Amino acid sequence: MGKIMQLDDALSNKIAAGEVVERPASVVKELLENAIDANSTVIEIDLEEAGLARIRITDNGDGIQEDDVLLAFQRHATSKIKNENDLFRIRTLGFRGEALPSIASVSRLEMKTSTGIEGNKVVIEGGKVEAIEKADSRKGTDISISDLFFNTPARLKYMKTIHTELGNITDVVNRLALANPDISFRLVHNGRQLLKTTGNGDVRQVLAAIYGINMVKSMIPISGESLDYNISGYISLPDITRASRNYISTMINGRFIKNYALVKAIQEGYHTLLPIGRYPVVLLNIEMDPLLIDVNVHPSKMEVRLSKEQELNELVSSVIKKAFKTKELIPAGFVAQKLEKPKSEQTYMELDHMPEAVKLSDSTKPTSFSKPFVEEKPSELSQRYKAAVQQDHSKEEEPNWQNAFVAQESFMDTKVVEDEYEEIDNTVIEKENYFEEQESQSLEQASRVPPLYPIGQMHGTYIFAQNERGLYIIDQHAAQERIKYEYFREKVGEVATELQDMLVPITLEYSADECIKINEYQHELEKVGVFLEPFGYNSFIVRSHPQWFPRGEEKGLIEDMIEQLLLMKKVDIKKLREEAAIMMSCKASIKANHHLRNDEIQALLDELRRSSDPFTCPHGRPIIVHYSTYEMEKMFKRVM
Repeated sequence: MGKIMQLDDALSNKIAAGEVVERPASVVKELLENAIDANSTVIEIDLEEAGLARIRITDNGDGIQEDDVLLAFQRHATSKIKNENDLFRIRTLGFRGEALPSIASVSRLEMKTSTGIEGNKVVIEGGKVEAIEKADSRKGTDISISDLFFNTPARLKYMKTIHTELGNITDVVNRLALANPDISFRLVHNGRQLLKTTGNGDVRQVLAAIYGINMVKSMIPISGESLDYNISGYISLPDITRASRNYISTMINGRFIKNYALVKAIQEGYHTLLPIGRYPVVLLNIEMDPLLIDVNVHPSKMEVRLSKEQELNELVSSVIKKAFKTKELIPAGFVAQKLEKPKSEQTYMELDHMPEAVKLSDSTKPTSFSKPFVEEKPSELSQRYKAAVQQDHSKEEEPNWQNAFVAQESFMDTKVVEDEYEEIDNTVIEKENYFEEQESQSLEQASRVPPLYPIGQMHGTYIFAQNERGLYIIDQHAAQERIKYEYFREKVGEVATELQDMLVPITLEYSADECIKINEYQHELEKVGVFLEPFGYNSFIVRSHPQWFPRGEEKGLIEDMIEQLLLMKKVDIKKLREEAAIMMSCKASIKANHHLRNDEIQALLDELRRSSDPFTCPHGRPIIVHYSTYEMEKMFKRVM
């Protein structure tokens, strides 16, 4: 008699459950996906002890017909696909037919379902059907999972704490709510409501329910398309960051997916705008032909394979970069960042009644968590300062900008009121034509940084400047680092054929197996201007190098190129040039404790304004911090 035998369905389902049902969050994910595929518009999730004691999910979807109730708990039984060709055009979240039998095999399950005409109730314990009967039920499905992993104690033993498991469930519900803003989700744990969305289709209200109203105000919309992809979503401003990638949500055709290359493309869109080790808050929706994506990679259906992945990544990066090109990315001072986050129950009212000046869909410039700030037009400000200058031309003192107005701010109303002092100091500016010259220069350059007028320095490190909008603090090293980075970035260019001969050649030694790989892909190095000559048994010699190599760093850069070659079988010359430009700009910039004259400060500020991205240094640190007039007044208790 042979040794091979066919396993029974109960055991097969338990084995499958090891992949499909890893933890309570997996159960919630699979059941929610079924509810979404059933065209539900309202879904309620009720948990006890983070789902380990009980998970109940109720929806108002299509329900399950009587003939299909038991069949739905058979392995690979599904209504989502019919034949092999359907695997290449999957438009639903579920399709494998493994979730329900896997969940039922490791729990006590009770389900009531109705198509609106007839209702049925089924009870399953450990994969065995205990009862099936008629039942009164409204249209939709009500499924309850209790005692999860009661018959697989090894799996139960490896569950984490209540807080950890609840956090995983919350993350799943949040992602699905973001991907489906037209569905109302309600999450309750031990009688406490954790999330509620309206289901009116406005993704901003879902973002507000999850992250808070202040976060939504600091996010800007993005959109873009190509022949194969359509991209939309919201991204946070660079000064709003988090310590992990968990706040980056990528959706493809309504499905939340995890894709490292897409995350790298998003980070590339924020290039030099984020500090090292910090990540943005992003919601990215991608619509594409199902033929270009394979979701049948893992039972969790979160790992996918993409066709034309490079094209998609380049589109994502360019769309994010384009969104920042017209934005003023100067972060506000600490006063604004201390504002408390509004209560969740205020979220929907505030978004619905948000004034036009601060709605995310318009062209306002949300620079922080601060309340909306409405400025006068530059031309109006210009007229006011000209009038002030005409009052007294005899005074030739340094500019002494005083407030021409105070912003009386509110979440529900934004307006500008006159300053209580009514008077503008006669020493506002030295000469009338100075302001006209600065305004003209600003218009010609189309700079995203307003004209700044230096006050002085602190500790030879920070520059203080001002204008009609308030006080600006500039990190002088970071400012010059940005200026020189853009210069060196252009200087290194893209041409690798311009070589510099060395008086003393560089000798490099590698192991025998590394030498074999280097010889095999040596042509990749030659494409970027590095020519290796055999020199002894396990050595190479280099007699020249590309001219853009920084002096003294030639050997290190060549070794980096060879290391890339050994790991990736190709050389990323773009990345190496970028790192070289950053290194050169850092070494060439003025350091702390270096005192500057006023004319040197003004020259630095003017040059910074001409930069393409004058808000962060190449390492992502902020260059400028802005304290608005309102914030300054609030610090000194001049306004409430």
